[in-house]
Order: sequence, then structure tokens, then C-alpha cells
Amino acid sequence: MNLRRWSGIALAIGLLIAGLHERALAFPVDGDQTTLPAKTELNEDALRRPREVFHSEITGRRSELIKLGNLAFSSPSILGNVAQQAGISCETCHVNGAGNAKFFMPKMSTRPGNFDTTGPLFNPKADNFILDPVRIPSLRGARYLAPYGHDGRMPSLHDFVRNVIVNEFAGPEPSPVIVDAIVAYIHDIDFLPNPNLGPGGRLVGQINDAERRGEALFMKPFPHDPGLSCAGCHVPSAAFVDHQQHDVGSGGLFKTPTLRNADFNAPYFHDGRFDSFDQVVAHFDRVFDLGLSAQDRRDLVAYLTAVGDGTQPYEHDGAGATLKEINNFTTVLGAAILANDKDIIALAVDTIGSELRELTERYPDRKNTSVSGGQQQRVLARVGLKELVLMLRRIDMAAAESRFSDTAAEYKNYRNLMTAAVPALLAGAEPWSLFNPAVHDAHYAALRQVMQTKHTAH
Repeated sequence: MNLRRWSGIALAIGLLIAGLHERALAFPVDGDQTTLPAKTELNEDALRRPREVFHSEITGRRSELIKLGNLAFSSPSILGNVAQQAGISCETCHVNGAGNAKFFMPKMSTRPGNFDTTGPLFNPKADNFILDPVRIPSLRGARYLAPYGHDGRMPSLHDFVRNVIVNEFAGPEPSPVIVDAIVAYIHDIDFLPNPNLGPGGRLVGQINDAERRGEALFMKPFPHDPGLSCAGCHVPSAAFVDHQQHDVGSGGLFKTPTLRNADFNAPYFHDGRFDSFDQVVAHFDRVFDLGLSAQDRRDLVAYLTAVGDGTQPYEHDGAGATLKEINNFTTVLGAAILANDKDIIALAVDTIGSELRELTERYPDRKNTSVSGGQQQRVLARVGLKELVLMLRRIDMAAAESRFSDTAAEYKNYRNLMTAAVPALLAGAEPWSLFNPAVHDAHYAALRQVMQTKHTAH
């Protein structure tokens, strides 16, 4: 690697890249930098991300269809114009297949963690003229959780995915293979393992007295209706669901949500009205006149917490994890190039390019006064990533013109640069990147100050 050569082309690449694939990235503190409502929060500055566990990891091999679904899930380009301009994808709301409890969009949310899927912003034709947001759910274990939608209106995940793309986000009619791929990807997202749960969903291992008492209360019939119990709807042996819709005093019929990994699925209820298990238990105690004592409530919360647990729910975000995902997407691009599939090539180029540009912004440029030190390392990291984006642009252009030999050659160059140079450049700059908590906090504190000053001035 000739570092002087990289330094010499930095300015040229910076000028070139500015005109390529521009999109307005949502500022995680204040969304008025985008087409989104002011003060939108997408939690894009999070240093911890939900850990994603895949069913295919058991077999040791993910199918090409699942990989394509993962890529499409992360791509704004399958959605409508507003989502594309704002950089919104399925992944924005369902981070690594989990929920996004900090997601908040004025006029589309009433609290963090919910979103109005029939609001006017993304598809005015679907607007029902009522602010009725629903909780953003986790997709872990979705293959066990039919029917789909908060009200269980769709028995098919295939139909639900298409509805989200076309009706909720005004995207173009997706090809059958894209819908099939996204469904395959969602089906592959597993629950986090929970060592507290044994066969039939019963508690096992080192369970404390409160949790055992809570389990007994969970199974116990309601005093005023012996035909009802918590376990009657949240069936422990069936992923804590019954695949039915019920009215639990929250304003309508809604499907039974799973309790698996629920510790990390707050807020709770269909509209996210409750922040904690304590509030959920209090609601059921009041609506169904359960007559629970204070100790009973604590025991039920202890049980729900044990059932809703999961091993290593979060992992630190870093360049390595991002590069791993980009490399997974790159295998989809390689397969599409071999098949001369222009549509998938374009989708992959757009998605990978967006990921690379977002990664570039994790390495503040030399003008950023909130970061000191590592200037050369940061410049080289940014240059390397921007060169990859340029290569992707050339791949896309060659494929669009059916110059597939040139496409394959440029793809080889891309892979060589990604393997031989970029990981080392990013590792060298990581101490001065936004993956470093101290640098991250200083950077976002400065941005918040700028935004507060701007709002005060207006």
C-alpha cells in the first residue's frame, strides 16, 4: 500500500464523490437536515446495536436468497421517493431485525418506538387522517408468530412485506424474488437464546423464588373468568403466542405478542403506550380485576423478565461489524455480476454505496474541530472508502451498458482493495473515529450545540 499515493488522490476523490449517489442522511439528533420532520430521531448515533442471531447459523451456510433479502432489507431504493431521499430502509426501524425503541418522527409518532403506518408522509394515498401509530416490533422469531401486523390482519408474511413496501412506503411494485428474499431473511432471524427456558417454555436452571411464584401466577386462571389466564394467550410451549387477536382493554382487537426476548422489545402494547413490565402488569390487574397484591405484581414482573431474557442482546458497533455486513452484500453483487442481472447489480451497488458513505462519516474529516489527532489516518480511511464507492459507480455504469467483462474486472479491483487495504486503513483510524466512545460523545455534543443555537436563533 502506497500511502503517499492515497494522500495525493484524496482531494480529487473527494470532489468526484460529492456528485455521486447523493442522498440526505438523517441527522440523529435533529431531522431537519432531511426531508423528514424536524426533530426526527432515528438513533443512528447508537454505539450499541442489537445482536442478530440467524437460524441458518445452525447449518453453517446462509442461502443466496437470504443474503439478497438482507441486502434489500437494508436498501432505501426498494421504497418510495421520500424514504429514498431520507435514507429510510426496513433496517432503520428494525435494527438488525430487532426494534428501534428510540425511533421518533414528529407527526408520525406519539412517543419513541412507535410509528403511524397510515400517515401522510411516505404515502399520502394511504393516509387515514388519524394519528394512530403502532409499536415498532422486533422481527426475531417471526416465522413462529403469524398472523402479521399489530392487528393480525395478514396471515402471510409475503403479503405483509409487499404491503409495507407498496402501501406504507409508496415503493414500486417489487419483483417476486425481492419479496421472497426479504421473507426468507426475516424467517432466518432467530430469537436470542434464553438459558432460563426449557422444554415447553417452562423456567429451568437457577430460578429464584419470585420467578417461580410469578410462573404459577402466569398459569393461574383469572378469578372472575376461569377460562382466561395469561398462559392461555401467551402459550409457553408455542413461543408465548396463540396466533389469535384479543381485546385486552387497549382499544381494539390486537394479536398476542410474543414474550420471547421481550426484555429488549419495549415499549409495550400495540401502540407502545407502556414502558415497563410493571405498567403492563398493572394494566391487566386493573382491566381484568385480578386482585394482585404488590408482591404478586413484583413476582409476575420477575417471571416476565426471566422469560423475556436473551444471551448477549447487544454488541458494540465498529468498523469490523460494518465491513462484515458490507462483504455479505458484496457476495450478492458478485453473484449478480456472474448472472448479468442488471437489476440486482443496481440494487447492490446502491445499497453497498450507501453503507460505505455512512461508514465514511464515522471518520470525521479534517475540518471537524471536535476531533483532535489522527488527521492523516482519518483522511486515508475516508479516501479508501470513497475510492470503493467510485469503483461501485463504475461497476454500475458498465453493467447498465452491458459491458459485463468490464463489470467483472472492476468488481475484482473492488474486492482487492476491500481485502488488501481498507480494513487496515479503518483500523488505523479507529481511535479517532466515531466508534471511539470519547470521540463519539464529543462529536455529537458539538452537533447538538450547533442545532440548539440554530433553533434559539430562529
